[in-house]
Amino acid sequence: MRKACILALGLVIVALALPSRACTNFLITKGASADGSCMISYSADSHTLYGELYHWAAAEYPEGAMLDIYEWDTGKYLGKIKQARKTFNVVGNMNENQVAIGETTYGGREELVDTAATVDYGSLMYIALQRATTAREAIKIMTDLVAEYGYYSEGESFSISDANEVWIMEMIGKGKPEIIKDKKGRITVKYNKGAVWVARRIPDGYISGHANQARITTFPLNDPENCLYSPDVITFARAKGWFSGDDKDFSFSDTYAPVNFEGARFCEARVWSAFNKVSAGMDKYLDYAEGKNLHNRMPLYVKPDHKLTLQDVFGLMRDYYQNTPLDMTKDFGAGPYGSIVRWRPLTWKVDGVEYCNERAVSTQQTGFSFIAQSRSWIPNPLGGIIWFGVDDTYSTVYTPMYTCMTRVPETYAVGNGSMMSFSDNSAFWTFNQVSNFAYTRYNVMIGDIQKKQSELENYYMSLVPEMDKLAKEQSAQSQAKAVQLLTEFSVSQGNNTVHEWKNLYAYLFTRYMDGNIKTVIPGEKNPKVSQPGYSEDFYRNIVKETGEKFKVIGTEGQK
Repeated sequence: MRKACILALGLVIVALALPSRACTNFLITKGASADGSCMISYSADSHTLYGELYHWAAAEYPEGAMLDIYEWDTGKYLGKIKQARKTFNVVGNMNENQVAIGETTYGGREELVDTAATVDYGSLMYIALQRATTAREAIKIMTDLVAEYGYYSEGESFSISDANEVWIMEMIGKGKPEIIKDKKGRITVKYNKGAVWVARRIPDGYISGHANQARITTFPLNDPENCLYSPDVITFARAKGWFSGDDKDFSFSDTYAPVNFEGARFCEARVWSAFNKVSAGMDKYLDYAEGKNLHNRMPLYVKPDHKLTLQDVFGLMRDYYQNTPLDMTKDFGAGPYGSIVRWRPLTWKVDGVEYCNERAVSTQQTGFSFIAQSRSWIPNPLGGIIWFGVDDTYSTVYTPMYTCMTRVPETYAVGNGSMMSFSDNSAFWTFNQVSNFAYTRYNVMIGDIQKKQSELENYYMSLVPEMDKLAKEQSAQSQAKAVQLLTEFSVSQGNNTVHEWKNLYAYLFTRYMDGNIKTVIPGEKNPKVSQPGYSEDFYRNIVKETGEKFKVIGTEGQK
């Protein structure tokens, strides 16, 4: 995922070049959630993505106004499109109508990238959020835009939700214009502008997910209530010679983005692990997740064994294959301190043979992540909350941001620091200080981090019902006052999170520096110092690799 900020001016989009391609989304329907909300989660993972909270204020534009489009990944100017007469307030990836959108890039057939198009995937998302009142409307806006202006990006999976429905949509372009020269030297241009796509509604009571691999295979052809698709999604494939069977057997993924080892082990495995946490019987797809049996594909969605709480969804975003054969704390790469991260590259070679690390949901290069919660029992614009965090999902704090808010906390605001400009008042840098220090001795420090993380998140979840009640009372008199109340609450909690995390960093640094563990002794000047060293397994590996090099002579038989 590569992200940038669009300034709230509405007519100017400024993009930052943020290369990567590794995000994770989970989709939770009303009937699958404990409180009846629809949720989508999203981690925007990139080694050059600076985590910040975007905001576009609601606005009105004159007839004929145009919107400049810049590629979300590189900042390249792509062209102009018609501006909407009215746009809605957007905070992060969710708007005041409780519509939320996330994405993961799967790439697909390289020849289908349209270099002459005007709208890329990032612009699609944020333009749709500024214009949509429902998930279905967002799908129509996005697909109408690419039909009119062309689709500039690679293959993309989108999560699209509102307070009642959750959809997955997969899209890929039709390729760049083809220059054809006849025998007389006359030149014509053949151009299949637009995109082919399929959108499926996740059945109520089920959950889904996607992680950089196209997941929609076959789909119902005559069920517009639950499945939408471009008219030429099958005929285009036939014309290209990629499909020749019956329409009912057409598979979007197998045609436009076939799965391979990398797609299974690095991408689908993340979805499998989340499904495995909440739905019995997923062990039968382990060989698929490991990339060993690509024909044993998982279903697009599963029914969880129990309804998922908000905390459960937080947990899905904090997955590193715990309690599975892929558990990242159990292999040699975890080092002596049970690390759940692996430094890149993702693959390497030894004696000409290629090997890999696992790629989990929780990863060190996350810029930001969120759980968007749309609640049908609370009217717009007061019902939507985006639980927002920056940096590694395993050690972030998801803080509630109501999507009616008219400004964002200064600690999360666009322009407060950047990837190469440190700010001591930035959420992104504060959280990275904690996580990167913890990576040095993970199993020792993570307990302190999780204790504070849990304390803050539980505190915020306890405050939300009270804020909902106060906002409802205020809105009976003035919706503007209710919006102001929720804005002040969100800003205050965001800044509080950063303040608490600064204090946590100070505590961790003073307690764990130099490989020690220091504990204050009441009444004593100096703390108690313990030095636990490495694990026994790690010491055994040292001896295995070095033999008697480090043996202390004369200690044979001693205990």
